[in-house]
Amino acid sequence: MKSIQLEESKVTEPVGAPPAVSLPTPHTVSETSLPGPLLRGLLLKHLLKREVASIKLLAELMGLSGNVIAELVAEAKANSLVENRNSEQGQMRVALSAVGRQQARQALELSGYVGKAPVPLEEYRRICIQQSSRRQAVSRQRLLEVFDTTVVQPDLIDQIGPAINSRRPVLIYGAAGTGKSFICRQLNRLFGDEVMIPHAIEMGGEIVQIFDPQIHQRIDSTFRDDDLFAQVSDPRWYRCHRPLVVVGGELELSMLDISHDPKARLHKAPIGLLANNGVLLIDDLGRQKISAKEVFNRWIVPLEEARDFLSLPSGAHFEVPFEQNLLFSTNLSPQDIFDPAFLRRLGYKIEFKAIDDEAFVAIWQQQCRVMGLNDKYHLGRWLVQQCYPTNQVDMLPSHPRDLLSIVSDQIRFNELSSIIEPELLERAWNIYFVEASRCPFPAAVATFNEEGGS
Repeated sequence: MKSIQLEESKVTEPVGAPPAVSLPTPHTVSETSLPGPLLRGLLLKHLLKREVASIKLLAELMGLSGNVIAELVAEAKANSLVENRNSEQGQMRVALSAVGRQQARQALELSGYVGKAPVPLEEYRRICIQQSSRRQAVSRQRLLEVFDTTVVQPDLIDQIGPAINSRRPVLIYGAAGTGKSFICRQLNRLFGDEVMIPHAIEMGGEIVQIFDPQIHQRIDSTFRDDDLFAQVSDPRWYRCHRPLVVVGGELELSMLDISHDPKARLHKAPIGLLANNGVLLIDDLGRQKISAKEVFNRWIVPLEEARDFLSLPSGAHFEVPFEQNLLFSTNLSPQDIFDPAFLRRLGYKIEFKAIDDEAFVAIWQQQCRVMGLNDKYHLGRWLVQQCYPTNQVDMLPSHPRDLLSIVSDQIRFNELSSIIEPELLERAWNIYFVEASRCPFPAAVATFNEEGGS
């Protein structure tokens, strides 16, 4: 049976159309649906940091239209919090008064956040649900398109597709090197590439930053600088690739809830919010400081109802969307980290195993092309027919890349041609598998090719 691939290669363009979302720009303070004191405090903090700023600069800093900023500045002037300064390039500039400076410092003591204005929680919930991958069904054809440049065993395709359509958490388990993490990282591309991520959200008068540049990869800027007072999209939102959040052994229970940094006076978003509309991968399950049971106990409601309940340090509680594909990956036996009740809750358990000869050779040939190596002696085919059986080693999809990398290192160091000589592969094999090979590489390869093994 023909294999599809399981080893890393270049990622092609995403499959599926981006979601259509409506993000009109608010043009008055009331249209922002944000508390007035929050916006006023944010304006004062920006002026405290900048000393002097124009309406245009404040609009860029706060991600709001010029109309909204002008309204806020007018209110601040009426309350003697800001005063006019000399204009620059036709732009009137403002600065804090003595009273305004005092209030700005007080606002900064309460919250260290100085960035773009947040979006209301209700608006975030609406957009998050609208662009959720749960609204899209995965077909076999789409899954094959996503993995069109990689080699995946057909039985894995038969399991992964229905598992994703179930919208239930999926446990992927198997030995290291079987491609678990790589497959998980590709699944985002099933649902279209673009989603809108807000810079921050407002919850009960507090600001929680959502956008993380290490997680959320921006596609372009939504801020239109050409027409300050007639923007057509809300610059508080960023067009991004669907997020992928990977958490391994460092996972702690506190990462599942909003936390507060007392030094920076900032609220930190939990991993569930960061991963919304994307993939949340809990890697190396069973090796965290907390048990898998504790994680599942915390997420029982989110997993079943696609919504979570978070609380601020003040004690206020809020409902937020829990809209991501949740994947668990482990090298351990599922029975060692879960009891039967929790295994049933997982729904899908997919085992990644050793690959067959055809898949190994396909990956080998692909990696040769990627690394610019010449397999003149058909060593990939020889390994699967002769060396692996002799040494009783399972073939894993990571082996071709790892072995050929060692060969490539030797070629570069010794300034050799791109041909994979048997001696180079023998040295790579012994380095990689530690124990001495029981295959006489040069002699055996010569015999193999003479007998038409290729």
